[in-house]
Amino acid sequence: MDRKELASNYFKEGYSCSQAVVLAFKDLIDLDEETLIKVASSFGGGMARMREVCGCVSGMFIVEGLLHGYTDPKAGDEKTKHYTNLQSIAAKFREENGSIICRELLGGVQSTNPAPDARTPEYYKKRPCAELAGLAAEILDNYLKDKK
Repeated sequence: MDRKELASNYFKEGYSCSQAVVLAFKDLIDLDEETLIKVASSFGGGMARMREVCGCVSGMFIVEGLLHGYTDPKAGDEKTKHYTNLQSIAAKFREENGSIICRELLGGVQSTNPAPDARTPEYYKKRPCAELAGLAAEILDNYLKDKK
């Protein structure tokens, strides 16, 4: 199963969009699965269901940061390179979907309720999130392969 399918399936299992993307790359990251799930847990629903930056994009950023992030706070060139790479993958997601903002991707859906929606068949019919998670994983996977 490729990373696109993995991410989509993780979302369909009930993980948030950000968790689904991160879990699709767990084999590349030297952290246990529970820690990865927790790291990504705050970004679902466009950051805690506030419908801001799509959790799929946040998931890509988390993975890229864990794999290639900088650690020296004074390393300006490293930061610039890292941010350039992140902007590149975000731009690809935006190009494919028209936005990186959750509420825009959901057709204007807003939420102030922190409680997640029940994952019913109707939920999956009206939400593009499983497909977006798959696409984010595919974008990041292609980016990582090109980077080698």
